Amino acid sequence: MQELRPYQEEALQALRETVGQGVRRLVVQAPTGSGKTLLAATVVQACLAKRNRAVFCVPAIQLVDQTVEMFYAQGIRGIGVIQANHVMTDWSQPVQVASIQTIRSRRVYPDAKVVIIDEVHQLHKAHVKWLHHPDWENVPFIGLSATPWTTGLGRYFDSLLVMSTTADLIEQGYLSKFKVFASDHPDLSHVKTVAGDYHEGQLSRVMQQSPLVANVVETWRSKWNKDKTFLFAVDCAHAQMLQARFRDAGISCGYQDANTSLADRAALKRAFHNGEVRIISNVGTLTVGVDYDVRCLILARPTKSEMLYVQIIGRALRTAEGKDHALILDHTDTTSRLGFVTDIHHEHLSQGKLDSTQKHVPRPVLPKPCPKCTALMPAGVKVCPECGFERKAPESKIIEREGRLVEWDYQFRKPKYPKAIDEPIIYTYEEKARFYAQLRGYGIARNFKPGWAKLKYREKFNGVWPEWAWERHHPLPPGPEVMMFIKSRFIAWANDPRNPNYRPRSA
Repeated sequence: MQELRPYQEEALQALRETVGQGVRRLVVQAPTGSGKTLLAATVVQACLAKRNRAVFCVPAIQLVDQTVEMFYAQGIRGIGVIQANHVMTDWSQPVQVASIQTIRSRRVYPDAKVVIIDEVHQLHKAHVKWLHHPDWENVPFIGLSATPWTTGLGRYFDSLLVMSTTADLIEQGYLSKFKVFASDHPDLSHVKTVAGDYHEGQLSRVMQQSPLVANVVETWRSKWNKDKTFLFAVDCAHAQMLQARFRDAGISCGYQDANTSLADRAALKRAFHNGEVRIISNVGTLTVGVDYDVRCLILARPTKSEMLYVQIIGRALRTAEGKDHALILDHTDTTSRLGFVTDIHHEHLSQGKLDSTQKHVPRPVLPKPCPKCTALMPAGVKVCPECGFERKAPESKIIEREGRLVEWDYQFRKPKYPKAIDEPIIYTYEEKARFYAQLRGYGIARNFKPGWAKLKYREKFNGVWPEWAWERHHPLPPGPEVMMFIKSRFIAWANDPRNPNYRPRSA
């Protein structure tokens, strides 16, 4: 049996004490690459030492053989497999490795003193029936997951043990450091949300746009251009399109989805590690239960789910010889929306949608991309660690001018200007650019046509069109001066006889 790390020893001791206190439903949170399967093997070995039986339940059939191999590597024998037509099917063995799909279809539970549920965040209805079965009320169920944050998981489990955090393991050298580049900023404003995440069909159409797909290839070539890369896509069509683009560029790229056979997956894994295939484009099949040597990760699948995001990024955080850091190429803005994986952490199981323990969890301060090299910089960092660019202090959007106060006529709700009219205001080039950026921001927020901001700018500045170079500037929220101008234009149009909705005032 492999020697446990210090934090694994502490988790094992906490596990024993919790079960000893009568808790029969508990979850162990262990980050990807922290060795939760080794912890499980130690628990199984302890059961065998007491001549007890144990069940290790996995969420997918393809993880059965992988678990058996891991147990054998730790010296565990006497293993049977609960899976249709498997050569190791033997119910007499003290350790049973089963998929929840087979348990559900057979409706028969193997005899055991301890049940370990792998990837417990993927809780099935068959798990719930098993947990609530009267014959299993006093049997400990131990859930394992890097992200046990499923809504309502706390209704089925009583305790959460945090073995360690991603940030701690990186600091201790057990997980790899990482760098993130925010390479693209797709417009997802029109993509609907279904069951807490983006609508897959709409998301796929957005991410298949030619500029985004082309930039995935070009960014990989400029930032990495080596092997051992995972690519996470939205759906099969998106993943196959990206694979084709990489191949067209002369870059070997494999493909894997839920229908890829176990034999083909094994062959693809060998080709990935010997360098024959530099990239694997996949759809949700390399998210959990894989231990590949991944050095670069292309995130082309936007998500609102912290669990999915942390699981995906975790694929690249395993340490390896010659690996200084993992490179994350984020083409989705997910890191900018959710934060770095090291900032995402929960210490309680969710009790459901009305869970009061989750309402006051502080959100991490989100990173910002470096304007020069697109590397994501942690909040508060002013100098980019990649290119040395220094982030300037935020520029005030308030425009200061010389002028004088005028009396406000309360009766008529307007300024009481003196007879002498002030000199016309002279705008600098930067002020005009900022004025146009605020017009664009207002137009985008109201879903106006792209040319609306140009027309309003032309009205403001005596028939002069805005500079083409300003289109590259980020839109800004409108300030008071711009809002007053927009309001005046709306009022003028309402009183214009050319307006189809114009109604002359009655005498």
